[in-house]
Amino acid sequence: MRVLVASIASHGHTYPLLPFAVAAREAGHEVSYATAPSFHPLLERLGFRPVAAGGEIREAFGQVWARSGKDPSARFTTPPDEVMAMAGRVFGEVLPRRTAADLAPVLAELRPDVVVHEAGDLGAGLAAKVAEVRGLCHGFGRVAGGKLLARAGDHVGGLAAELGLDPAAVAGPGLGDPFLDICPASLQDPEFLAAFTPGRAPRVPLRPVPFAEPAPLPAWVTEPGPPLVYLTLGTAFAEGSVLRTAIDALGRLPARVLVAAGPMIDAALVGDLPETVRVEQWVPQADLLPYAALVVHHGGSGTTLGALANGVPQLVLPQGADQFDNAGAVVAVGAGRLLRPGEATTEAVAEAASSLLTDPEPRAAAAAVAREIAAMPSPAEVVADLLR
Repeated sequence: MRVLVASIASHGHTYPLLPFAVAAREAGHEVSYATAPSFHPLLERLGFRPVAAGGEIREAFGQVWARSGKDPSARFTTPPDEVMAMAGRVFGEVLPRRTAADLAPVLAELRPDVVVHEAGDLGAGLAAKVAEVRGLCHGFGRVAGGKLLARAGDHVGGLAAELGLDPAAVAGPGLGDPFLDICPASLQDPEFLAAFTPGRAPRVPLRPVPFAEPAPLPAWVTEPGPPLVYLTLGTAFAEGSVLRTAIDALGRLPARVLVAAGPMIDAALVGDLPETVRVEQWVPQADLLPYAALVVHHGGSGTTLGALANGVPQLVLPQGADQFDNAGAVVAVGAGRLLRPGEATTEAVAEAASSLLTDPEPRAAAAAVAREIAAMPSPAEVVADLLR
């Protein structure tokens, strides 16, 4: 079977789909992967045929920001509701229009049997419908009811009409396609779960499998010693002052601290470090998480689900996008704590982290979610069920 997998060119949107793509290839299917060129080197290293489709998120936000007439320097002080409205236009109009146009000739040439489109990549799902190719929507984490995807849905109907589709037929989660949901039900948004009523395409649970590009772990990570705390602020919203505050706080604890600076912060510019803290530009997170006693992070879907899959409690310092919703869900199941911007002082981070390292209840709650995740069908099982 010919399978085209498509996602937005972002770590948080691409990494969650790679286990399914790998499972489909290992099952003998012919798999191509469509995304913007910035992620093609990764796909080639993994042995996939990359297809150029779609634009970059930052460029799309720049277009929407320019249309708004706002001063670019005001992006840091713009109210969250306005930012979310702009994000809805980015994900519901600008990116989908580009992707749908790019994929039209690709689908005509490849003639895939199925398009697996990531939940944020609405253009790929629309292109599949125009080409009359079966679609599967693949989630990238918790779906925040009434937030980003809902705002994107405010715009995608107009684009659907432009493409000759019935806007009513693409309303709701996944553009009406079966939804491969990697978020365990205990963490998923209740409004989203309630949308899957009889007669509509189903929600299909799919175990979230953390992905990491092959790379060696620092040798000291696996050695005996004090508990390991992993600190990351992700790949999209990392802010140097927040990272510095967290480093200073965690350096006070009787623990080893490994920091992943990521692409947004230059590890060489972090500054002087406490004796127990080490900073790397990039670490293979999926391989690291089994060794962590605590994860302190931004609330991105991949890190949230990865920590839970390993039964690790979390201290979440959300910065934007869906991070606040993810943090709230972690707190709701008792698997961690949340410090909002303005609350995350050195003292507050140190106190919360120390508590999470010693309190057995968050660890037990995280372990319960880990068992729930382990019971979800694996990518190989879902591939066998859906692509046969």
